Amino acid sequence: MTTAAGTLTWAPASEHTDLLAAPVAAAIAALPSARVAEIDPELADTAAFCEAYASPPQFSANCVVVAGRRGGETRHAAVLVLATDRADINGVVRRHVDARKISFAPMDEAVEVTGMEYGGITPVGLPEGWPVLVDEAVVAAGEVVIGSGVRGSKLLVDAAELAALPSAEVLALAQPTG
Repeated sequence: MTTAAGTLTWAPASEHTDLLAAPVAAAIAALPSARVAEIDPELADTAAFCEAYASPPQFSANCVVVAGRRGGETRHAAVLVLATDRADINGVVRRHVDARKISFAPMDEAVEVTGMEYGGITPVGLPEGWPVLVDEAVVAAGEVVIGSGVRGSKLLVDAAELAALPSAEVLALAQPTG
């Protein structure tokens, strides 16, 4: 049976907060099932991670930070989709955050506003009030691998717990990449 866990050894994230970015460690109690595994930071990008650790991409969820603008105001949101999909940023996401213009937040900005490392940004521990838009396929996948806020580890979580985060909304927002 193929699972998200791949070849990694996972441990309870709440007992290994040293492997998490500070905002993630502070919020990890919201995901009681969360387990963490240390990885080579050079293999943090999804394709390299999936190949190196035999974790199928259909169980890997990518989190991107978007910045929407309307009337001079910038609103940030997090978007979580499976690695096999791409988010409909200019359609569903833009309309949902009520923005006239939307784009991926620049790397420096995403790192600064989340307190996380680029390539490790995750929906756990984001600034209060940010919408976390979770694609319905992520929830349907069951157990998924997500970032931990740093490049040197990953989290394995029950996607239903991600959907239950206080600012999470489950939507149909992905389009298959293939």
